[in-house]
Order: sequence, then structure tokens, then C-alpha cells
Amino acid sequence: MRVALVYDYLNDYGGGERLLGIVARMFPGAPIYTLMCDRLKMRGRFPGHEIVTSSLDCAFARRNHRALIPLLPLMAATVRVPDEYDTVVTLSASYGKGIRHGRHARHLLYCFTPLRYAWEPDFISSKFSHHSSIPFNRDGSRFVRAASVPFAAYLRAWERRMARQPDRIITLSRFIAGKIGERYGREAPVVHPPVDSSRFFFDPSISKGDYFLAAGRLMHYKRFDLVIDAFNTLGLPLKIVGTGGEATRLQDRITSPYIEMLGFVSDSDLRQLYAGARAFIFPQVEDFGLVGVEAIACGTPVIAFRGGGAAEIVDEGKTGLFFDTQSPECLAEAVRHFIASESRFEPARVASGALPFSPESFTRSFSAQLALI
Repeated sequence: MRVALVYDYLNDYGGGERLLGIVARMFPGAPIYTLMCDRLKMRGRFPGHEIVTSSLDCAFARRNHRALIPLLPLMAATVRVPDEYDTVVTLSASYGKGIRHGRHARHLLYCFTPLRYAWEPDFISSKFSHHSSIPFNRDGSRFVRAASVPFAAYLRAWERRMARQPDRIITLSRFIAGKIGERYGREAPVVHPPVDSSRFFFDPSISKGDYFLAAGRLMHYKRFDLVIDAFNTLGLPLKIVGTGGEATRLQDRITSPYIEMLGFVSDSDLRQLYAGARAFIFPQVEDFGLVGVEAIACGTPVIAFRGGGAAEIVDEGKTGLFFDTQSPECLAEAVRHFIASESRFEPARVASGALPFSPESFTRSFSAQLALI
């Protein structure tokens, strides 16, 4: 079996890229085909795997890929996995599924989510609402909303075609499996992503600190604004880990002296931060939410919005608790409720809640799905 891996683009490092790293270790030496790659940001990850990119990959495209969204399906079509590979494994939330391969190769698609630009009408306008060179308001201009209608229709048609091509589709949560059934008309068995237990694990020698933690890409839908607003009011220590386009706007939102934005940190430092936090704050609707599993694996309970993949991660009362409205007031109340019951969340017991998300369990389930093709 000669395996080639396919991924959307490697412009940043987050949960999807962590998962790609775990799958890559299952197939040593398999090349990774992708639209573009910022090798500096990858920091030498995926050793032993050749990374093959589009002929259009350049610094401008990597810095401005959102502005090039109309061209990305065409960019994907310029990448082709050679016929010598009989097995193609694609991990995709967007355009990687358009990368071509030989007719006789069996193809497994691990779909993180249907393309948001195609299926979520407000996603485009909210994405561009803070564009520095155009005076869009917070919710997006009328022009962007109007232009997004035919553009989204084009992307939906493209994605439906791409979704017919894989021999089998699997996905990372029941939440996304429902979307795949509705939008692609295909069944998608669930294989939950694993936590990298070589990097994130319970260490009883690390004592709990007095801070709360939030982490991830600094993107609008991650709702770091909600976390900052809540902790501005609470006056409790909060550390935020991550980089992204929202960094400046979020920094400007902070009024409490107890909120600290740390930017990028290494996995080793992140493990220390997870383990030392009183609780991890998870306010967004996420396809799955690997950072939540990482926090639990380090013995830290999660305070999560009750929506999306979090409902499949957090065992309420054992590994965390939920709040039901995405508002600073509701999150602040959940934090107060957590503090009142904090002694219930014994770190070792919390960490045991990550056992169903072990790499071994993932490898078995993933291999079983591949064997069905």
C-alpha cells in the first residue's frame, strides 16, 4: 500500500494540523499534498514527510489566502497526487478535497466540516468585517453580503461535486456527521480525533495556579471576545494562548489588568499552562474541539458552551460543566458556579476522562474505516 496524504493548507498550526501529525505518524514517509505551506510556521513539523504544494504557492498567497478564496478551488485542481499512490487519505475542512489523484486510487476523506464559506451565510461577511483596508462594519457590509450569495452558491455546487468522489467519508463528531448527511447526502461514521498523549498528559507534580485559560487560533468564531468581556467583569486572572488575525482587536478589548495574552507558546509550555489552570474556557461552537480534550488530559476541567463538538467531549460534573447562552453574563455565571464546586474536579479523575480519545483508540478506528474501502 502506497499512501499519500492530502491537507487543505499549512499556513498555521492548530487542532487540524495536530491531527494531521498523528495521521502522518501512522504512514511514515507518506508525502503530504497541500495548496500552500508556510514552512516557518510549521517549525519543522512532519519530519520525514515531503510536503508538495500548488504551483501557485507563494508568500503573497499564504499571507492573503482569504482574499483568494474564489481562486482556491482552481488552485486545488493544480495539485495532483501521482498515479503510483494507490491510497489517498484526505483531511479537509475546505479546499483540499479538490486536490486530484489517480482514478484507481482508493480515497478516504476525513471531513472536519463542510466548507463554512459555502454553507454558513454570515461566515463570509463576519470574516471580512474587520478588514483593515475597507470600512466594513462589525457585521459586514451590504456589498459583502450581496456578493456572498452567488459566491456561496458556486462553492456549494463545487463542494457537492468534490464530496461525491471519495470512496468513504468519515468525520470527527456526531455534530458534523449530521451536517454531512444534510449537505452531501452521505453517511459519515464518527472517528473522534485523539489527544497527543506524548505531549499532553496528567503530571501530578504540576500544582494548580490561580488563573483560567483559553487557547486556540484567534479567529472571530472562536469567541475570545466573549471570554475577555466576561473576565473583564469577573476580575479574575485569565491567560489567552494563540495567534491570529483577531489579536490586535482582542488586545484592545481588554480592560482588566488580570488578563494576559501570551501569543504562541510551545507544546511543552502549553501543557504546563493546561495543567496549572483552574479551568479551561471553551466558549465557541466547534466542530470537535481538540484543545478541550488536551486540557482534560492534563487534568483541567472545561467550562464549555453547550453546542457543537463540546457536547461529545465534556462529561458534565466530571470533566467540566456547560453554559447555555453565548453571552459574557452567562459565561461569568458559569465561572462562578465552577468556583463554588471546584473541589469536585479532582485533577487525576478529570484526566481519566480523556482515555476514550487515546491515539491507540483513534488508530484502531481509523484503520478499520480505511480497511472498509
